[in-house]
Amino acid sequence: MRRSTPTALGRDLVTFFEDFLPAQRGLSPHTIRSYRDALLLLLRFTARDVRRTVDRLDVPDLTVERVTRFLASLEAERRNGIATRNARLGAIHDFARFLAGQRPEHLGLLQRIIGIPFKRGAVEAPIEYLDRAELDALLKSINRSTDLGRRDYALFAFMFNTGARVQEALDVRVADIRLEAPPQVRLLGKGRKARICPLWPATARLLRDLITKRGGVIDGAHSPLVFTNARGEHLTRCGVRHLLRRYVQKAARVVPSLKTKKLHPHSIRHSTAVALLKAGVDFATISHWLGHAGLNTTMRYARADIDLKRRALAQVFPNAVAPPPGGRLLVEGAGLVGWLRRM
Repeated sequence: MRRSTPTALGRDLVTFFEDFLPAQRGLSPHTIRSYRDALLLLLRFTARDVRRTVDRLDVPDLTVERVTRFLASLEAERRNGIATRNARLGAIHDFARFLAGQRPEHLGLLQRIIGIPFKRGAVEAPIEYLDRAELDALLKSINRSTDLGRRDYALFAFMFNTGARVQEALDVRVADIRLEAPPQVRLLGKGRKARICPLWPATARLLRDLITKRGGVIDGAHSPLVFTNARGEHLTRCGVRHLLRRYVQKAARVVPSLKTKKLHPHSIRHSTAVALLKAGVDFATISHWLGHAGLNTTMRYARADIDLKRRALAQVFPNAVAPPPGGRLLVEGAGLVGWLRRM
């Protein structure tokens, strides 16, 4: 049977995923999988539309009208929200820009795809995080008398200490950690950007015990992972999500507020950011600490915490939010009521 020759689109897809995204853009495997999912959905939609198999598609098949209908189908058929629709479009934009450099003969077509606007109206989901009492309850719910319990306690303490993304924490190797004073860890974040985070002495002790128990070596060409599963293999993001869900359910018996929160591993990172913000740490330091691409991402946390909002209001109108003397209502013409009437 004669083997079909790959189209230009097929060859460029291979280069995009095997070279451009990981090597030139330095994107993480998780982000690359997100791009893959978006383009796979687009290719399947296009193949159905033109009544050809995916392997026979070529660049001219990706018309702006077809891409626009694909985006509409994401919302109508797959019930994707605006944020997900925009994320898919972002991946398509990046692929179209890449194709423009590879296939200048299709530049006009690709420029029209790049010009498809993001949809407005996406509602920013509230940031879910743990306050001090909730975090304490979560950690206390972990049984530290077992090896796996000690691993889980060290993992969640480490994630809160550093604000690491879950994959960043799971990728940490023994050689990335310095346990002597001052203790610190090297994290590899988005875009393969490395950053150094300080460790609390208590966190360093937890990590030292974990590494010593397993017989890990700090130096060496083949440094072992710090956090592994029961078989000594790479712990997965899904595994961490399962662990967090289990411990949150236990902790919710002590702190009922946990029952109403939709928590996931990234919530611990949010908890670190809000805790740093409450402690008075400036935005630039928090941004570097968490490995944010810019301050706008960090600024979200200022909108997330009600205590910070109350503190800000008290600084602007300290008398307005103070209780009336003697606990009685203010008379007309005095205090807040009078001030409002004079506006």
